[in-house]
Amino acid sequence: MTTDSPPTPVPGFPAALRAWNSETFAQVLKDGIEGMDLEHLPLHEGCTQGGLVGDSKLTATVFEGVDEGSAIRAEVGIFFTELVAGCSCGDEPDAVNTYCRFRICIIDKASAAAEIHVIPD
Repeated sequence: MTTDSPPTPVPGFPAALRAWNSETFAQVLKDGIEGMDLEHLPLHEGCTQGGLVGDSKLTATVFEGVDEGSAIRAEVGIFFTELVAGCSCGDEPDAVNTYCRFRICIIDKASAAAEIHVIPD
């Protein structure tokens, strides 16, 4: 897993920003992450067996959210499918469930622009 990777800009989370300081924030952010196109998330940085991310649905868990003044930071765990080449009969890659923690920062409260960082093990 990559340790000190630069942040990856991702499409904003305007619904999560609107839900900040409410009971629904975690669920709204979870829905936003799970509904995002996989190419917008740096899941390959969380891969441990080859770096290929499968196209199956991912599952997110929001652990905490903190208002840091100019930004909102949330730590999330994401379960996704990693493809491992050469582990099965024939030419088919083996699908392995993978988990990684990420830090999502809503860096602009006006536009809901965001960045995501891998949290190293």
